[in-house]
Amino acid sequence: MTDTALPAALATLLGPSGLITDPADIAPALADWRGLYQGTALAVLRPASTEEVAACVRICAAAGIAIVPQGGNTSMVGGATPEGQGRSVVLSLARMNRIRDLDPVDMTMTAEAGVVLKTAQDAAADSGCLFPLSLGAEGTATIGGVLSTNAGGNTTVRYGNARELMLGLEVVLPDGQVWNGLRRLRKDNTGYALRHLFVGAEGTLGIVTAATLRLFARPRANEVLFCSVRDEDAALAVFRRFREADETAIRAFEYMSGLGVDFAVKHIPGVTLPLAERADHYILVDLASTRADADLQGLAEQVLGAALEEGEVLDAVIGGSEAKRTAIWRIREEHPEAQRKEGASVKNDVSVPVSKVPELIRRASAACAALIPGTRPVPFGHMGDGNIHMNLEQPVGMAPEDFLARSHDIMDTVNEVVRDLDGSFSAEHGIGRLKTDMMEAWRGGAELDAMKRIKSALDPAGLMNPGKVLP
Repeated sequence: MTDTALPAALATLLGPSGLITDPADIAPALADWRGLYQGTALAVLRPASTEEVAACVRICAAAGIAIVPQGGNTSMVGGATPEGQGRSVVLSLARMNRIRDLDPVDMTMTAEAGVVLKTAQDAAADSGCLFPLSLGAEGTATIGGVLSTNAGGNTTVRYGNARELMLGLEVVLPDGQVWNGLRRLRKDNTGYALRHLFVGAEGTLGIVTAATLRLFARPRANEVLFCSVRDEDAALAVFRRFREADETAIRAFEYMSGLGVDFAVKHIPGVTLPLAERADHYILVDLASTRADADLQGLAEQVLGAALEEGEVLDAVIGGSEAKRTAIWRIREEHPEAQRKEGASVKNDVSVPVSKVPELIRRASAACAALIPGTRPVPFGHMGDGNIHMNLEQPVGMAPEDFLARSHDIMDTVNEVVRDLDGSFSAEHGIGRLKTDMMEAWRGGAELDAMKRIKSALDPAGLMNPGKVLP
């Protein structure tokens, strides 16, 4: 198929609401959320069904046109942004936004790829259930996107990443075939578990069009704590105390540096420090139980009492009301926006064994401060599962563009520490375009070779989200 015949074929298939070709209307789909990448595309395709997605793939394959799948376009690593050559289209799943089935007995939900994460959460709640995946972009991110990137988020310590919440998938393969693997089974050992190939593949092996998701019993009791702690080791010690007291009650355990909280209080209207004095280290603990009579406040007081006595906790506040719990969580959730308002920052989404988190924070902070004097470390994130966002803020007075020009030097410096601690340079954000050059060093040899063979077998023409994941 020629490039001149392509628009006509797509227009016939998708109709006026399913095909965008005006450059001004295409523009929002060509840039990533962080503003790191700008691409080009011939059009934005907006199919409304799996059949239309499959037909789009077949038409584009015949014309040799690459396809960049896009959900909420909230990728932190440029995973949904096209390259600059122009021989591609963006395929948006936004119109595929139906919840096809929700069964509170099976505790499953089948949702199309374009369903917004918050919509899925609300639908589960309306049925008396819980879909626990929770992250800062949940009002924009979509089911297809969070599965394609194996998103993590705040509740991984209890419920796992997106992969653990998925039972089955429907996927359009690079040749236009539709694989219907929407099974609701907890046990199904029948050959290769194909569904796991596509979770975390970032659209490079096919296009997720729907998923069957696991639901859980909805918590009937909840409490949130905000504490200042002596240091990073004390933060980890408090996590261990809660885990030993009642591991099932921990829904989230978040670490924040004093500087990160300072930025949130400084830049975000309505955010205040709920403690009497500032500290250099803080933790947020979210407790939840399906038992209405669960004494979470009693559990919190028991653990905090022991931690205060040992000098691990310096001060603490227990939410006690929904409004106060929301205000405490806002301190944590506004970290990215507060850092943006403070100036340029380099973000490192890394993970290490939980026991190594304090060492990661100390060593990476010192190494980056030595690399660029005046650099301000702002580590924060999911201490309970070992995933820390080891972010670095520009020195006061330094030009933002000069600091960002050192981004890869900073990432390499952080990653040297991460590697030494047996960690990963990509925890929950994925590879996208940002980290492809790191794959050879971190996953080279048999592992990367196997990935390339899988890619070549499923997508021999290389038309599925080119330039992502693989170097």
